Amino acid sequence: MPRVGLSRTDVVAAGADLADEVGFGNLALGALAQRLGVRTPSLYKHIESLADLQHGIAALAMTEVDQRVRDAMHGLSGSAALAAFANAFRDYVVEHPGRYTATVGAKFTGPDDPLLQSSSRVLDSMAAVLRGYGIGPDEMVHAQRTLRCLFHGFATLQASHGFQWSDDADDSFDWMIRFLDRGLGEIGSH
Repeated sequence: MPRVGLSRTDVVAAGADLADEVGFGNLALGALAQRLGVRTPSLYKHIESLADLQHGIAALAMTEVDQRVRDAMHGLSGSAALAAFANAFRDYVVEHPGRYTATVGAKFTGPDDPLLQSSSRVLDSMAAVLRGYGIGPDEMVHAQRTLRCLFHGFATLQASHGFQWSDDADDSFDWMIRFLDRGLGEIGSH
C-alpha cells in the first residue's frame, strides 16, 4: 500500500531534488526512499525502476526549462530574445545540475512522452530566436545544435565550478551572447 498522499509526482520531484544535491550519477532508490520516509520497495508503487525515475526526472527538468525559457523570452525578439533564452537556460542548469543532467541523452518513449513534448517546445523557442536573425530552414538544425552546444557547455562548466581562474563567468557569458548575436546577424544577412 503506497504511503498516503505520496504520488508518482512526489517521488519524481524528490528524486530531482536529490539528483541536484548528490549528482544525477549518484541517484539511488535507497536514499530516495529514506528521504520520503518509506522503504525502498514502496517506491515501486509509483515508479517501475531507477530508469523510470530517471526518465521522469528528465521530463520534469525539460518541462521546467521550457517554462523558464518561454517566460523569459515572452514578447522579445532579436538580441533580447537570444539573451533571455541563453540566461534562462544557463540559470536553470546552474540551479539544477542533477536534474538537467537527466535530460542529456534521455530517450523518448513515444509521441505522448512529456519529455518529447517539452523538448520540442524548447527547440521551437530556439527556432523562434534564430528565425529572428533570418536563419532559414536549411540552416536551422545546424544553428540549433550550435546554440545548444554553446549554452550547454558553458552552463555545465559553470555548474561544475569549471571556471576557477576568475570570478567573471557572467561577463564571459555576456561576451558569448554578444559574439553569437553578431555572428547570427552576419549569417542571417546572407
